[in-house]
Amino acid sequence: MSEVTATRALVTRGSRPPRGTRITRGSAPAGVRRRPHSTTWIALAFAAPLVAYLILFYAYPLVQNVIMSMHRFDRNTFVNGGAPFVGFDIYGEVASQPRFWPVVRQTAIFTIASLALQYVFGLALAVFFHRAGFRLAAGLRALFLVPWLLPVIVSGTTWQWIMNADNGILNTFLGIFGVDPVWWLSTDTSLISVIIANVWLGIPFNLVILYSGLQNIPADLYEAASLDGASAWQQFWRVTMPLLKPVTLITLLLGLVYTLKVVDVIWIMTAGTGTSQTLATWSYGLAFGKGTSSVIRYSEASVVGTILLLVALVFGFIYIAVQRRQED
Repeated sequence: MSEVTATRALVTRGSRPPRGTRITRGSAPAGVRRRPHSTTWIALAFAAPLVAYLILFYAYPLVQNVIMSMHRFDRNTFVNGGAPFVGFDIYGEVASQPRFWPVVRQTAIFTIASLALQYVFGLALAVFFHRAGFRLAAGLRALFLVPWLLPVIVSGTTWQWIMNADNGILNTFLGIFGVDPVWWLSTDTSLISVIIANVWLGIPFNLVILYSGLQNIPADLYEAASLDGASAWQQFWRVTMPLLKPVTLITLLLGLVYTLKVVDVIWIMTAGTGTSQTLATWSYGLAFGKGTSSVIRYSEASVVGTILLLVALVFGFIYIAVQRRQED
């Protein structure tokens, strides 16, 4: 009889084990399976609704989108089923369209310009409020969150009115300086207009995330750099930016994913026409027969959506690789 077995027998009979006997907690006879702790079931119960939500509203639509991109759907087969499998033929058809590469270029310009301007203005405001010591700094910082809190339909309609060529406030302001009215929402300049509106919408997000990152940088580092003779500009580049790099990466990644799928503000302002058409608005127009596409093309819309998904996944893997390299 082993020591543990003898000790259990003594405890069962109501006797105390001899002094010096070591009792090993959690020991179990061979072949007996331990039951999960109660906290494990509680954790699974809390996680189950989230997992079900992700599978139902994220994983399933993504898989269905990829499946639709490999079948030739029309109105009849979309409702009744039976769409023929064509593999990657529709991908080739979409890529060979004359509109494809101009739309890709416009999407790249819209995404890169929006991310760069949002980050620059958001970082500048975050540094300003981080170093500001006046009493109204917190209230003023809260006001910058208004664009983020407003419904997008309100923001898009407001910018559409501001950039109206006839009676918009922007042209009225430029007219004071003798500048002729600018047709902001025309087909040639609509890309600049939607970039301005999207930057205005994205600055609060960058401000909040970057401001939180600045608060986690120890003040002792700035004091040490100041004692070493570093100027404010040198402190920014040698202390702030290196330590803010992890926050910068996640901010740019989230901003990229959001910007790639922007449809609402563009559609409200220009209906995705002219230079403001991106892959996201093109996919929306193909799926619902709106904008420049008067015919519903479910399969082509799924192809464009899958391309956007792949681009987001590529940058997501790049972010993970950079994070692992930093940890190593």
